[in-house]
Amino acid sequence: LSRIGDELYLEPTDSGLSLRSVNSSRSAFASFLFAPLFFQLYQLGEPQPFRCKVLMKSFLGVFRSLPSLEKTVGKCLILLKPSANRLVLQLHCKYGVTKTHNLAFQECERLQAVFDIQHCASSLCAPARVLAEAVVHFPQTLAEVTLGAGPGGKISLRNYVEDEMEPKKTMVTELWLAEDEFQRVAVTPGSSVTFCLKEFRGLLTFAEASNLPLTIHYDVPGRPVVFTLDDAVLEVHLVLATLLDPKSDSQCPMANGGGSHLPLPSDDLTDDLESYMVAMETEEEPGVPPSPTFPLHTPGPAQSDPEEEEEEGAVPGTPPHKKFRSLFFGSVLTPGGPSLAPTQEVLA
Repeated sequence: LSRIGDELYLEPTDSGLSLRSVNSSRSAFASFLFAPLFFQLYQLGEPQPFRCKVLMKSFLGVFRSLPSLEKTVGKCLILLKPSANRLVLQLHCKYGVTKTHNLAFQECERLQAVFDIQHCASSLCAPARVLAEAVVHFPQTLAEVTLGAGPGGKISLRNYVEDEMEPKKTMVTELWLAEDEFQRVAVTPGSSVTFCLKEFRGLLTFAEASNLPLTIHYDVPGRPVVFTLDDAVLEVHLVLATLLDPKSDSQCPMANGGGSHLPLPSDDLTDDLESYMVAMETEEEPGVPPSPTFPLHTPGPAQSDPEEEEEEGAVPGTPPHKKFRSLFFGSVLTPGGPSLAPTQEVLA
């Protein structure tokens, strides 16, 4: 999660403890859901939801030097105190030593990327080791990689090469994986998507260490690609924006049976990559539980600010001619306005 964003979103629910993060341009979103069975003890207060966020660096500081922690720490107590605006992390060590960390947090709305893997035209599943050994051939400085479907069920990984670059001066790395390397392949022939490699590497590292197969769901260029890990006590989602195909139509096709989509702007902007997103959504009807995914919709003209849209669409450090269609995010405010929830305990 630290490879995604600078803030960590925590939300204790009946389904477990949710940890989420999103990058500054909102083109990458990651979610980890730990089921109650993952913990030795998992207790919730009243059912009224409470959500907060803390600085990622502060949270990571508690768990630095993992090899030492594994030898000295017996258990970790995570205690959320809304009334004190503190997230308490207690490390119960050997010989009766207890280390207590009090982290300040901010109450926040629910952060959720809008995606539906059921409407993705292509999906494939492979052991994390296979994909990790594949991406090791790409340099660490590589920004984007293209995943494509070839003949005979083969899957290709290729470094993204900009059209403006001279082919004779560009090094291209491409490798093919046979269909029998995957546990499941159901892809559209000739389909391909281009996404950022940094976040993908981070998920592969976790998946390989956890010995979990990785499933990739994607549709057409411009629609998010979704990476999932699933276990009895853990559910992981990584959602990345994909590079738009300049040769495609001005609109991304609607998913079968899915919601609406946002058209590309009529004037073909050539400045920084463009992020089309709904920054925040508020659920107004009380008593309606938040949906795991939020339908896409086009915000009305009166709700948008041109200056704010330009700032959100600009992502520093990205080549100016690249065009991404970013994720859509919704956030659900606690019905009835923000309120303080009772103390919630998570004991691991």
